[in-house]
Amino acid sequence: MKARLLTGAALALTLGCGAASAQIAVSGNDNKQRLVNGVNTVVANPPPDTITVVDLGGARPRALGEVQVPHSVVGPPTGVAVTPDERFAIVTSAQRIDPGDPTKTIPDNRVSLIDIRANPPRVVQTVEAGAGPSGVSVNRAGTLVLVANRNAGSVSVFRFRDGQLSPVSTVTIGPANSGPSHVQFTPDGRRALVTRDGDTDSRVSVLAIDGETVTKTDRDITVGVRPYGMGITPNGQWAVVANIGRGTGDADTVSLIDLRREPLLTADTISVGPTPEGIQVSPDNRHVAVTIHNGSARPPGHPLLGTAQLVILRIEGGRLRRITQAPIGAWAQGVVFSRDGRTVVVQNMADRNLAVFRFDGTRLTDTRQRIPVGGGPAAIRTAER
Repeated sequence: MKARLLTGAALALTLGCGAASAQIAVSGNDNKQRLVNGVNTVVANPPPDTITVVDLGGARPRALGEVQVPHSVVGPPTGVAVTPDERFAIVTSAQRIDPGDPTKTIPDNRVSLIDIRANPPRVVQTVEAGAGPSGVSVNRAGTLVLVANRNAGSVSVFRFRDGQLSPVSTVTIGPANSGPSHVQFTPDGRRALVTRDGDTDSRVSVLAIDGETVTKTDRDITVGVRPYGMGITPNGQWAVVANIGRGTGDADTVSLIDLRREPLLTADTISVGPTPEGIQVSPDNRHVAVTIHNGSARPPGHPLLGTAQLVILRIEGGRLRRITQAPIGAWAQGVVFSRDGRTVVVQNMADRNLAVFRFDGTRLTDTRQRIPVGGGPAAIRTAER
């Protein structure tokens, strides 16, 4: 661990004794790939990937510790999940270095379980999912885990009991190129939604859940082009989907899905800018934070080079409305809200840090606080309760 972070003993003490005031976020960090002159480049002999445990509960968010864990920037920035009791993190690894050609990556299949309250925090289990495990979610009961396998066209189902993951089943979502990217439970645990970003796919599938039995229904929801990241409001009334588009510089979209009725329907889709990557909903069910690449990962001098943006939308009358935005770092990835909704933390992949913003319900203010992390931050989540 780096000297700027707490030791394992201090981290365990902070998490164990400060649970009443702490709110834990976990950032997954990829060391295999970096942006070099606008090109996503595989790093020669990279150090291990990591996760960073962050406390959002205080006036000033702070990093508590880091653990070496396989991870990947490939896939939506929802490749980590935190159990409802904030004791465990579940981290996917969609890509690994190709052992036959270290200048390339190939699909991975590892999912890691980390005990973040152990002394020191440690990986306690590694299980296999399908090819390219990406988005991952835990139900509110803390008993079931779903993993979207982006290169396999499937979702892996795991039981979570006594601090261990056990495989239950694999649900076929579509062909291998359908690109299941993120899967998320509804708060009642009876359904889950799966984004599918395959080039000829572009839909959101609905899963039915009965205990540990997970089945794909015949309902596929039409949203925008290449749905990728997703969030669901804590009250279970709405889902928001980031549609990343074709990466051609055109304005892309966010869709709002009405979960209050059957069949589930897209209620609104609005333009937000080129390549919305990260997306998350606020604890008050009213706001949506979206990170927009806006060409920020383009090479210097490219005509579509732009400045990445953090955009805040409001869910109002069954529609989405843009209310404010602020510039952020290049190749931005995930985003999370604090429990009171007043702090927004964004991952800046190229800058290898987390940026902290304040949100008063109308305006964003950049605090200028940056939290360095041990790699390119690629996914971030808090516990869903």
